[in-house]
Amino acid sequence: MAGAATRPGQRLAVWGTVAAVVLIAAAVLIPALTGWNVRVKSFPPLHAEWMPRVGPGTPLAVLLGVAGVIWGPRLASSVRWGRLLLLAFAASALWLFALATVDGLDGIGTILDHRYEYLGTAREVDDFGATLREYIERIPYAHEDNWPVHIAGHPPGALLFFVVLVRMGLGSALAAGFVVLLLGATTVVAVLITLRALGAADLARRAAPFLVFTPAAIWVAVSGDGMFMAVAAWGICLLALATRAGGVARIAWSVGAGLLLGYCVMLSYGLPLLGVLAVAVLVAGRSWIPLPIAAVSAIAVVGAFAVFGFAWWEAFPVLQQRYWDGVASRRPPGYWLWGNIAAFAVSAGPAIGAAFAAVGAWAIRGPRERRQVPELRTESGRGWEPRTIVLLLCAAGVLMVLLADLSNMSRAEVERIWLPFVPWITIGLALFDERARRWLLAVQVVAAIIVQSLLQTGW
Repeated sequence: MAGAATRPGQRLAVWGTVAAVVLIAAAVLIPALTGWNVRVKSFPPLHAEWMPRVGPGTPLAVLLGVAGVIWGPRLASSVRWGRLLLLAFAASALWLFALATVDGLDGIGTILDHRYEYLGTAREVDDFGATLREYIERIPYAHEDNWPVHIAGHPPGALLFFVVLVRMGLGSALAAGFVVLLLGATTVVAVLITLRALGAADLARRAAPFLVFTPAAIWVAVSGDGMFMAVAAWGICLLALATRAGGVARIAWSVGAGLLLGYCVMLSYGLPLLGVLAVAVLVAGRSWIPLPIAAVSAIAVVGAFAVFGFAWWEAFPVLQQRYWDGVASRRPPGYWLWGNIAAFAVSAGPAIGAAFAAVGAWAIRGPRERRQVPELRTESGRGWEPRTIVLLLCAAGVLMVLLADLSNMSRAEVERIWLPFVPWITIGLALFDERARRWLLAVQVVAAIIVQSLLQTGW
C-alpha cells in the first residue's frame, strides 16, 4: 500500500519538473531560433545577458549546495525548533551571499546603485513629505523631471525604505545590499513559523531546505523585491499567529499583520494580491476574527500615505499609462503570457513545476478524497490536516502568480517582481516523499548555480 501511494508522487514530481524545464527551454529557444524580438535583454525570458564566469562566491555556493542536499533534510528534521530557525536563517544568508559574490562584493550592491533603482533618488530626498506631494505628478514620461523607472513603477513605500537607510548611514550600495540580503534571509524564518502556527510543523521542517536553497536567491540578494518578499512573509506570519492567539495577543498580532500587509501595498502595485494568501491563511487557521482588525490596520497605512499626499487609487491609473508608454507596449503578449511563467520557473527553480502539479492534482482529486478519507482532518477535528494546510497556501501562491500574469501588467522581469510569491509555492515541495524531495532539492541547487554562473542578471 505504501509503495502504491508513493509512486504517483514520484511521477507527479517528475512530470511537473520536466514540464517546467520544457517551458523554460521553449521560452529560451523560440526567440533565439526564430529571431522573434520579445523586447528584453539578450537572454529571454530573463532580463539577463549570457556571461559565463567563475567568481569568489562560486566555491562557497557549490559547497553549501552539496552540504544542503546531503545533510539539509536530516538536520531540518532533527534539530530543535529554535535551532532550526537560526540554522535556516544563517544558511539562507550564506546561500544569498555565495550566489551574489560570484561577481565579488560588487555583486551585492552594484545593482541597487543602478540609475533605475531607488538609492540614487533616496540620497537626494531631504523632505519626504514634499516628495509624497509631487510623487504622482512625476510618474508620467511626459513630466520634464519624471522619476527613474523603479521609483515611477512602485508606490513610495519602497523609496521610503531606502531613504531611511540613507538617514541611518547605510546608503552606500554595499551597505544597502547587505541590509536587503539579511532581510531577505529572514523570509524562510517567517514561512516556517507560519506553517507551524497553522499546525504543519513537520511539513515546515520538510520545506526548510527548499526555502533556503532556492534559485530565487539570485534576485533576492540584489533587488528591492527581496525586501518586499520578507515584509510580505512576516505580514502573513503575524496573521497566522493571530489565528492561534486569543485576547490581547490576537489583537496585537492582527494589528501587526495589517500594518505590514498594508505597507506591502505601498511597496508594489502587485502586492494587493497578497489578499489571496491572507484569505488562505485565515481558512487554514479556521479563524476570521483577525480579519477586520488586520484590514483596518492595513487601510490605516494606505490612508496615512494618502493624507500626506500619495493616494494609491489616484496613482495606479497614472502608473498604468506610463507602463504602456514604455517598452511593455512593444513586448508581444503572445510570448509573455507564457514566457512570464517560464521566467518564474527559472527564479523559483524548475522543481516548482512539481508544486504546481501537486496543486493541480489536489484541485482535481481533492473533493473526492475529502469525501472518502475522513482522516484529512486532525484527530481532534478542530483543524485541517497538515497536508491540506500546505496545499491551501501553495494553491494561493499559484493563484497569485496566475492573476498577476493575467493582469497584463507584468510583461517580463517577473523573476524579481514575483519574488514575494515564490516561498508560498515552494512549500508545496514538502508534500513529496523523501526520495523525491532529495532529487528535487538537488535540481534546485544545480539550477541556481548554473543560472548564476552563466548569466549576468539585470536585477
